[in-house]
Amino acid sequence: MNLRISTWAVHNPVPTTLLFILLTLAGIAGFVAMPVQNFPDLDFPIVTVSAELPGASPPQLESDVARTIEDALAKLQDVKHIASTLSDGLATVTVEFRIGKPVQEALDDVRGAVSGTRASLPADLRDPVIRKVELASTPVLTYTISSSRLDEEALSWFVDGRVSKRLLAVPGIGAVSRVGGAEREVRVELDPDRLLALNTTATDLSQRLRALQQQAAGGRVRIGGAEQSVRTLATAASARDVAGLDVSLSDGRRLSLDQVARVTDDVAEPRSAALVDGRPAVAFDILRARGAGEIALAEAARAVVRDLQTAHPEVTFAEAVNSVDPVAENYRGSMALLYEGAALAVLVVFLFLRDSRATLIAAVALPLSVLPAFAVMHLLGFTLNTVSLLSLSLVVGVLVDDAIVEIENIERHLLLGKTPLRASIGAAEEIGLAVVATTFTLIAVFVPTSLMGGIVGRYFVQFGWTAAVAVFFSLVVARLLTPMLAAYFLKAPAARRRTPRWIMRYLHGVRWCLRHRGAALVIAALLVGGGLAVAALLPGEFSPADD
Repeated sequence: MNLRISTWAVHNPVPTTLLFILLTLAGIAGFVAMPVQNFPDLDFPIVTVSAELPGASPPQLESDVARTIEDALAKLQDVKHIASTLSDGLATVTVEFRIGKPVQEALDDVRGAVSGTRASLPADLRDPVIRKVELASTPVLTYTISSSRLDEEALSWFVDGRVSKRLLAVPGIGAVSRVGGAEREVRVELDPDRLLALNTTATDLSQRLRALQQQAAGGRVRIGGAEQSVRTLATAASARDVAGLDVSLSDGRRLSLDQVARVTDDVAEPRSAALVDGRPAVAFDILRARGAGEIALAEAARAVVRDLQTAHPEVTFAEAVNSVDPVAENYRGSMALLYEGAALAVLVVFLFLRDSRATLIAAVALPLSVLPAFAVMHLLGFTLNTVSLLSLSLVVGVLVDDAIVEIENIERHLLLGKTPLRASIGAAEEIGLAVVATTFTLIAVFVPTSLMGGIVGRYFVQFGWTAAVAVFFSLVVARLLTPMLAAYFLKAPAARRRTPRWIMRYLHGVRWCLRHRGAALVIAALLVGGGLAVAALLPGEFSPADD
């Protein structure tokens, strides 16, 4: 088979050069556009169902709510685990499906199953909240705030009102969660003696208050020749309004709520607390949205916090927890590893080829293989993370293999007395099929790693495709650019170079193996068997165990 694409590239250097200029620019644009993350965003089919029944105890929630929802979810296909968490007034059911089930399909199945059980659940149960588990929603930064002029309650309202709104306007921030502080609560403290004297109960008053505190559509009415919508408003704007509500008793009597209870606008009893150096504090977490990069998000969030600090000098912001610096350190380390691998690969090529021009032509294959790969990674929705950068670091030495084979064969033709142009065309056509076969063999090795199942397979999706794309572009460079550069930049050697001593020793070993084929096969079998025996002793965990 004669692949003449290299001949076309040699005779048409301008289109070939423009092609790689466009690929390089696209790669640079893709590299700049991709966010930097610690690990790729993963979608696992895990769905939670939160059902709230105020005042219910955990045993009641288990029998009346959780068990009913669990029975309905157990009938779904591909369900792997179901777990329930019960607390006062709240039941949370988590259902995990088998890896491979689409997340949206899992969410729809759970929503349909819970809707079918609504008639079997308590009437007072609030509508269950169904959501998928977002693994990307982890705190990136945590700040604590303090003030000599504002108390804990005022700081809590400051975080909920001002800080959250400013930060949520930043692209990439998924949520701002306050930790510690106070929660507002309108407290109604009933007088038991008055209730007993009026022959009523707290349950009666609670039901009537719930009926009063509502909004409803009132239809439409024509006023002044125009049709307008009407709403029924029955909500209180303050604790004083709640205290003045007119409540009807079961025997027909009517009274205001403040006659049987004391209504105050207070803070709720604390259920959680944030401590810094053992002292109570008001803090807030900044959570990353899916697809956002930690480094860019942290820079934008810190800029907003600096603006808030300037606008409110009475409040002091302190960065308590930072999970961004390890991500930035890993990114810098991965990029440094990539640069070091490329430099060592070029050095090894120079030691073997012993020609600066040939080394330069082979070295061009490195950036022109990696940069276009960034463009494809961006189109596939990949990010610059530990997995994708590790993939590039591992294959950086492989990216020059095709170019080295092409150049070595071109130099052999030059030694036969051919001109660089004829040598490049003849050498490229001679080994074209071998180079293509070798490259697609490597692609066939890397692609299956991105198609593995289970949790490990989800992590290695970007690993396999990144390596395969980079290796493919190294083939494009070797078949188009390398022969073209060799035809116009290589020179015929003045004399045959002297073969180094280490190559002579290597050739002596090769001749020995050819003369003693049986011994060579026995040695190879022992090495393979020993490797398999040692591999069987290695631990099989996905992640290393903690010491």
